[in-house]
Amino acid sequence: MTNLILTSTICGVIAFLITFITMPNLIKRLKNANIVGRDIHKLAKPEVAEMGGIGIILGFSIAIMVGVYLYPEWQAQLTISLVVILLTGIIGMVDDLIMLSSVEKLVLLWVAGLPIMWVTPSNVGILYMLAIPIAVSIAANLTNMLAGLNGIETGLGVIAFTSLTISCIIMNKYDVAIISCSMLGALIAFLFYNKYPANVFPGDVGTLIIGACIIIIAFIGRVKIIAFIVLIPNIIDGLLKFRSVGVMERQQHKPTQVDSEGRLVAPEGGFNSLIRSILKKPMKESDVVHIVWFIGILFGILGIVVAYLNKGAIV
Repeated sequence: MTNLILTSTICGVIAFLITFITMPNLIKRLKNANIVGRDIHKLAKPEVAEMGGIGIILGFSIAIMVGVYLYPEWQAQLTISLVVILLTGIIGMVDDLIMLSSVEKLVLLWVAGLPIMWVTPSNVGILYMLAIPIAVSIAANLTNMLAGLNGIETGLGVIAFTSLTISCIIMNKYDVAIISCSMLGALIAFLFYNKYPANVFPGDVGTLIIGACIIIIAFIGRVKIIAFIVLIPNIIDGLLKFRSVGVMERQQHKPTQVDSEGRLVAPEGGFNSLIRSILKKPMKESDVVHIVWFIGILFGILGIVVAYLNKGAIV
């Protein structure tokens, strides 16, 4: 058991180091290539490098390959996880560059989730199997929707994968602990550059893979309840948006406004969301992010408690 925990930790450290070392050069190259976006929640609206999630994928990929080398008996689970994350990342890159429609993105993410079916238990029904790629598509979109503020999606990802990593270790699910710890390490490294004030945005290539990875762990590790719990902040946000406006394309969104003092203000009308529910009065961007992180921490702790109470069970 100690060796397995050590392996997960090693993979997490490798992912952290690769992403952390890669990001400065990646940020520079993205800016030189004019792959940038405006930070609309700042008075000066500075240009910030986009598609930084490429660095997360790089760190995660190398860590997973190390995991395959150290534990070849888990080659199938780890390799399929890597394939799904790479496919999801490619879809995110395409969306960042040419802006896919909601339907196109949902369908492509469903396709990206199909390989997980090959490494799920053979004694499950067809409906269970079909639910897997659907869950990938939904979760990836949920982690992509609760985004836009410096560090908010990356920080929530760090919280979710910390909870999942601890939960998987508690429940002796070490194959998916390697997956979780690898993504955790890459996200922690990326957060150094994405936290307020951000030097880089993850782009859809970074946000989509967070939800996809949570579902990979949920189905391969059979910890679906815990995965659901850590996604609750994103689920609340998605339900608030859907209830207020239904399905809406990204270009139709009315962005959160900034007042003369640089504080965030919820616009009148438009859709509701978790962020706008917090913005009952003008607030600093970093304060809003910290409140959302705190909500994520509460559900992350709940996930760990559920794992502890269900040691040896399939949840």
